Amino acid sequence: MNSGSAPPEAMAAVQDVCGDGVGLRLVSDRRGTAVWKAAGPVRSVAVKVGLGCEGAAITARESAVLDAMERGARLAYGHGPEAAWLITPWYDGPSTWSAMSDLRAGAPADDAIRRLVVDVCEAVAGLHASGWVHGDLQPHHTLHTRDQGVVFIDCSWAWHPSNFPASSLFRGGLPHLLAPELAAEVEAGVRPLVTTKAAEVYALAASLWWAITGEWPLDYDAAGVATAGMSAGRLRDVISSGRVPLHPPKAWPSVQEVLATALHPEPDHRPTAAELATAVAKAG
Repeated sequence: MNSGSAPPEAMAAVQDVCGDGVGLRLVSDRRGTAVWKAAGPVRSVAVKVGLGCEGAAITARESAVLDAMERGARLAYGHGPEAAWLITPWYDGPSTWSAMSDLRAGAPADDAIRRLVVDVCEAVAGLHASGWVHGDLQPHHTLHTRDQGVVFIDCSWAWHPSNFPASSLFRGGLPHLLAPELAAEVEAGVRPLVTTKAAEVYALAASLWWAITGEWPLDYDAAGVATAGMSAGRLRDVISSGRVPLHPPKAWPSVQEVLATALHPEPDHRPTAAELATAVAKAG
């Protein structure tokens, strides 16, 4: 199997869902997981295939998460000796990263962009209110759709305190978006790594800061830290110290100052996602 194909049984399921004459386009292929957009006369779907032991296990976990969330997001699933595959709806709409591209290019912020930020915060607040934690928030993992609002994708590391435990396979995701306490737990070898709601609010604010500015929220240069070529482990050690200051909020000061409250190194000092949404909506 290669990046240009999906398992025959997955393609048979795609045809059942999408109709005859399906067109397949590779969207991504990295670290043992490939994703295609499959478009047919009935509908379009995303096809995710995890290869090898770890890739298959991660895809299988995401399938189970989506089933447990009862969001109707798992259309079909299967596994074989070489791979696990998952079919979900194709959500039309930009990611938060894509939606902020004009702002990163120097366009002024406006009410429409503010609404996007609020929408993401409110979506995370709703997820937390239901008991779920996404676990790997990034600006590429939230999509802004016309009919369904903000949709979360890449939910492999989601967990729920009563019916879906955290995974021992999770290693924290992008280090630059990690809350200091979570970065410390990764390096201490804590397994399973449990992303708390407070840690997820940090990742939410860090993701939005990154999407708005194109730079990580922590000002490593100001702390005399050269991150070029630094190992992920060493970077997590730096982040876990909680001593690296934030970049000055120059791109969108009123909103970045609100996001800064959620980037506090101490979890107890961070707002909830709902409080963050309210504060961004009110920011001048």
